[in-house]
Amino acid sequence: MRRYKEIFDLVYKEIGKVVIGQHEMVEQSLIGMLCDSNVLLEGYPGLAKTLAINTISQIMDMKFSRIQMTADLMPSDITGTYIIEETAGKRSFKFQQGPVFANIVLADEINRATPKTQSALLEAMQEKQVTVGNNTFKLDRPFFVLATQNPIEQEGTYPLPEAQADRFLLKVKASYPTPTEELKIAHIYSSEINLGKPKVLLNVDKLIRLQQLVKQVPIANDLKAKVIKIVTRTRKMPDVIEFGASPRASIGLILAAKARALMRGKNNVSSEDLEELAYPVMRHRIILNFEAERKGMTTDDAIAEAIKKVK
Repeated sequence: MRRYKEIFDLVYKEIGKVVIGQHEMVEQSLIGMLCDSNVLLEGYPGLAKTLAINTISQIMDMKFSRIQMTADLMPSDITGTYIIEETAGKRSFKFQQGPVFANIVLADEINRATPKTQSALLEAMQEKQVTVGNNTFKLDRPFFVLATQNPIEQEGTYPLPEAQADRFLLKVKASYPTPTEELKIAHIYSSEINLGKPKVLLNVDKLIRLQQLVKQVPIANDLKAKVIKIVTRTRKMPDVIEFGASPRASIGLILAAKARALMRGKNNVSSEDLEELAYPVMRHRIILNFEAERKGMTTDDAIAEAIKKVK
């Protein structure tokens, strides 16, 4: 297991040349990719969310596309559309692929697009395919949507529907850098320092192999039972939570914990892995009731309470 830790230490080192700090955001984005799942990054503008995803894509030798989500973006701008093509005097319809046909898709500021356009990504995220007209097109594997969004209280945002939010394995929160990190950022990006291009460290075959290894990481039965207890506890807290997490959260938490253990070179999943990842796995899958919101509680507070009760 140690050699896998060495691989990811190299990955962090390369990303760290461009993205200062934000280790948790980078680690959790990579965990989502190891689990063959989608990741939602939330934070205020200017916290290196887009830069982090761009840098991760450069380290992986895969097809990358970026979609800038705006209020006037149409579903066909994402999936693609049929165009008329003339060959030897004959006209025929030809499908022109949209930017969703890539291995890594960055949906930038996803909650600035209208719900109709947001839902154009639903089929791609879950079934790894796109249906246009009467035809269905399979997407290349691996396929991930790494989306960024601004906090919903900001102007011009549309909240993600619960069904679509549930398609993301993790909801990662980007935090402000420490004063030391911010000083380093200001120094690098306000001078003529050439950061260079990150080295390619992973390709399609290597990533697929790592995804297979994730499922082989051992987890004790009592830890699996603990996951179920934490997730079902969120359904039994009517004083705080209106709707608890779905069974998808149980599967996601076990998988994500396995990926974290592999990346850190551990031989098996620990209780720490589960408790750390319970927050990004469930924070977008539970809905607080009015009373909890009135008191200023966050979903993370509710998850902490659920973990505490299970302990």
